[in-house]
Amino acid sequence: STPLSTPVKAIFSPRKNDSMKFVVAALLASSAAAFTTAPKVQSATALHESKADLESLGKSLNPLVGFWDPLGLVDAGFWGFSEEQTIGWLRQSEVKHSRVAMAAFVGYCVQSNFQWPWAMTMDGTPFPSGDLSPPEQWDALPLGARIQIILFVGFLEFYSELTPSEGAVGGQTHYTQGGKPGQYPSFDAIPHSVPFNLYDPFKFSAGMSEETKEKRLRAEINNGRLAMLGIFGFLSAQTIEGSVPLLSGIVKPYSGEVMAPFPEWL
Repeated sequence: STPLSTPVKAIFSPRKNDSMKFVVAALLASSAAAFTTAPKVQSATALHESKADLESLGKSLNPLVGFWDPLGLVDAGFWGFSEEQTIGWLRQSEVKHSRVAMAAFVGYCVQSNFQWPWAMTMDGTPFPSGDLSPPEQWDALPLGARIQIILFVGFLEFYSELTPSEGAVGGQTHYTQGGKPGQYPSFDAIPHSVPFNLYDPFKFSAGMSEETKEKRLRAEINNGRLAMLGIFGFLSAQTIEGSVPLLSGIVKPYSGEVMAPFPEWL
């Protein structure tokens, strides 16, 4: 066993560690083209976006690919939505998944090499060893811990849909009604004090111009798309041998079900 005061050794050997650094550097470098100077476009946070707005946004995000919707999702009209409402729903979904994927990608790299040195539970149980891969670390968490995490994420999702009319305390326009995609409601309406909001907790964007905010949102979308490819690359390489040749010998194989949060219930 490893003392809590000493992080466990990395799961990668020096050679594999160098390979991991190369992979991360390559993924970061591949995104550079996404941030080249692009012509200014109409604000992507304008009320009631149309398909033409998405086509313009697509060119600003990636001039080579542009707008790409092979499944025709913009015209799907989910739940009887209009085109503008469908676009709002899709834009919100992409930003949300992008943020989760960015956190997952960074978390995967950190968990593969470090272990928190303090106790994980009140009885002194340490965090899962760094000798385990990230999916194995999740499986090793106590059932109660996993349930707490999922319930907390569920609360954040539930609260994100509580959007009182704009102008009310904590209110904002819903993303299917022309609201800004990715903007999380504030906690100002909660009866007890909450020190930070989930969206921009340190008020960094308070003095930014709308043009700067728009540029940062485009950067976030590009980074998020890259992160979604990155985290699924890791998971695919772990579960399907040889599926990602670049990661062969870098990530450890995983025989479990990556989409099952409670494998003991299978």
